[in-house]
Amino acid sequence: MITIGRLARYAGVTIKAVRHYHKVGLLPEPERDHSGYRRYGAQHAIDLVKIRTLAEAGVPLARVKELLDAGEEEFASAVAEIDEALRRREQEIRLARERVVRLRAGNALFLTEDAAAVLERLRALGVSERGLRMERDVWVLMQAVAPDEAAVWLADKAAALADPEFQRIYLAYDEAFALGPDDPRLPALAERAAAWTRNRPVMPMADPEITALAMAAAGASSPAWDALSQ
Repeated sequence: MITIGRLARYAGVTIKAVRHYHKVGLLPEPERDHSGYRRYGAQHAIDLVKIRTLAEAGVPLARVKELLDAGEEEFASAVAEIDEALRRREQEIRLARERVVRLRAGNALFLTEDAAAVLERLRALGVSERGLRMERDVWVLMQAVAPDEAAVWLADKAAALADPEFQRIYLAYDEAFALGPDDPRLPALAERAAAWTRNRPVMPMADPEITALAMAAAGASSPAWDALSQ
């Protein structure tokens, strides 16, 4: 007969674990001897090793007793069920880790690679964080509700960014966001944008409701920008 400390050492667990297994009914708790100590026998050690092995294999404690009492066929069936649950959990963990990796890439979590690349290009050009946030939010919503249209417009945006004049106009618009609607610089900027647009092929019209929703969600409006649009 051995003490709880020796039992725990033999089985490779902590005394706290042994007491927990007593509490949840997995391991019978022996009576105290005349000295007031609980003494454990070989069967306790065997049962404890089985409990530890099942727990380390990923078997929920709520099912350990079921497996300890199960016959051979029932045990095999329960293990197969638990294995399938672990496989599903493994898949969930793998997907979660992929999302964490994508989180490190920032925008790539919410956007396609093409949209994230456009944002990085804009960042490299010196677009403000406000402008980047607006652009990102528009693409997040557009790609969610109208992915086909978003892909067409995104390809056009990427092509436009190869044009130095578009880059300059984009930066000027970004800087104009906080200007007053009567700022004297706005008419010239509007004319530059109109002239550049006239030389571009006509793009398919996006759903106006979706576009308005995306722009509103991104906060893509200011008195100066409204004046430029007019």
